[in-house]
Amino acid sequence: MDSIARWLKAGLISIVLVAGSTCVAAQPVTSAESPKANPCVAPEYKQFDFWIGDWSVYELNTTTVAAYVRVTSILDGCVLHEQYEGVDGHKGESFSSYDATRKIWQQSWVTNRGELLVIQGQLKNGKMVLSGADRTADGKERLVRGIWKPINLGVRETAVRSTDGGKTWTPWFDLVFRKTLSNGPSSDVGALASLDGEYQAAVKNNDVAVMDRILADDFVLVTGSGETYTKADLLKAARSGRLHYEHQDDTEQTVRVWGDTAVITAKLWAKGTNDGKPFDDTVWFSDTYVRTPAGWRSVLGQSSLPRPKTVQ
Repeated sequence: MDSIARWLKAGLISIVLVAGSTCVAAQPVTSAESPKANPCVAPEYKQFDFWIGDWSVYELNTTTVAAYVRVTSILDGCVLHEQYEGVDGHKGESFSSYDATRKIWQQSWVTNRGELLVIQGQLKNGKMVLSGADRTADGKERLVRGIWKPINLGVRETAVRSTDGGKTWTPWFDLVFRKTLSNGPSSDVGALASLDGEYQAAVKNNDVAVMDRILADDFVLVTGSGETYTKADLLKAARSGRLHYEHQDDTEQTVRVWGDTAVITAKLWAKGTNDGKPFDDTVWFSDTYVRTPAGWRSVLGQSSLPRPKTVQ
């Protein structure tokens, strides 16, 4: 069995997040050095907090998820950070903040399609109304207005656009945000165990679409022999059709969750043929997952060398 075949296992779901810390000796604080009060605790800075949360996003009057969004408060409560992942591959991030000097909100939005939109405005009658302009494909200015408002169990965001200076407006989108349901760590463990099983089945069946969905774009696999493989390498191997599996099964599985990071450890038995040549190996693996707005994704896989037949 060649290296990719042996390690393809990849319930491969992983990320190892290492946080560094620096110790600073405590210094006495004099009255002249008293800490300054956080300026972002005033009520105006909290006007958009109804948008904070993990959301499943739907187009109005539909039941199919269009995107997953996470909105968090960062920089001591001075900024809202949005992470958007559409099911169509459209990804974007926005930063929204209140400018006390002008008494307005401003939002900057960028995407993986090279889009940029800067809008600003105020809270009006319980709705956040932000306006600005972008450019059409032929370079013409186009006005944009977005409205966010809290609704029962969620948030509704609508947007309209105008190409005639605001004389007429056409709908752009109408979205409903619903809280992504979670029952805590126990539900995460179950979801991850299920995802690992789904990945094993995908590897066994050379199901490129499922593998592509579960593996993060920057996924890396490190084998016991020191070789490394990217997501693109694994998908190429699956597309080739040269690998055929009789078994792709793991046992002795352990799932551990720390907030938005999780590690699955298990013993994998892989048996089949590679270009007609048989392989039959057992390895230990450790896969790390990270929680994203679109769900758990595999970011790092690590595998042992094949176990000796006498100790499997």
